[in-house]
Amino acid sequence: MHKEIDIKIDYFAHPSAIIDHPCMIAKGVKIWHFSHIMPNCVIGENCNIGQNVVISSEVVLGKNVKVQNNVSIYTGVTCDDDVFLGPSMVFTNVTNPRSAINRRGQYAKTHVGKGASIGANATIVCGHNIGAFAFIGAGAVVTKHVPAYALVVGNPARQIGWISEYGHRLEFNAEGIAECLESKEKYQLKNNSVSKL
Repeated sequence: MHKEIDIKIDYFAHPSAIIDHPCMIAKGVKIWHFSHIMPNCVIGENCNIGQNVVISSEVVLGKNVKVQNNVSIYTGVTCDDDVFLGPSMVFTNVTNPRSAINRRGQYAKTHVGKGASIGANATIVCGHNIGAFAFIGAGAVVTKHVPAYALVVGNPARQIGWISEYGHRLEFNAEGIAECLESKEKYQLKNNSVSKL
């Protein structure tokens, strides 16, 4: 006797979205027009997946990740909670791609830390991690690891300062202490590394 399985869906997907199963999509997720969710990926609670987004196999997104329109997230990428991926930004997963040579199984991994933001049209070259609450400026091309709370811009991306969890530039005094303009939270700069006090 054949028994039907009742699958409870706790997320929204626009009718034009393509979702390849098996994948894990948590409650409260919204998937918008023409997006493609490939098998074996994990999308955490309350993520928002914009229009024309590709989420490849085995990608892992934490809770409350905001993926703007036209973003490509390829195999090998993981994002912690509260990450923001700006419009048309892209991750790569092979450092030396060639059309005639299959590099599957050679994908380099990229991890984006909690609360990090990646601006519109930025490119994250694979194998380089983005630290928690880092801020990648629009159009930046990241070719090396980015520390937590770092503000990076340009091509190739270079660090021009530090940024708070609320997204404000941090100005450190002689003792290495800075205060966020909005939250009033304090941060310490020590040994070229920032931590929240």
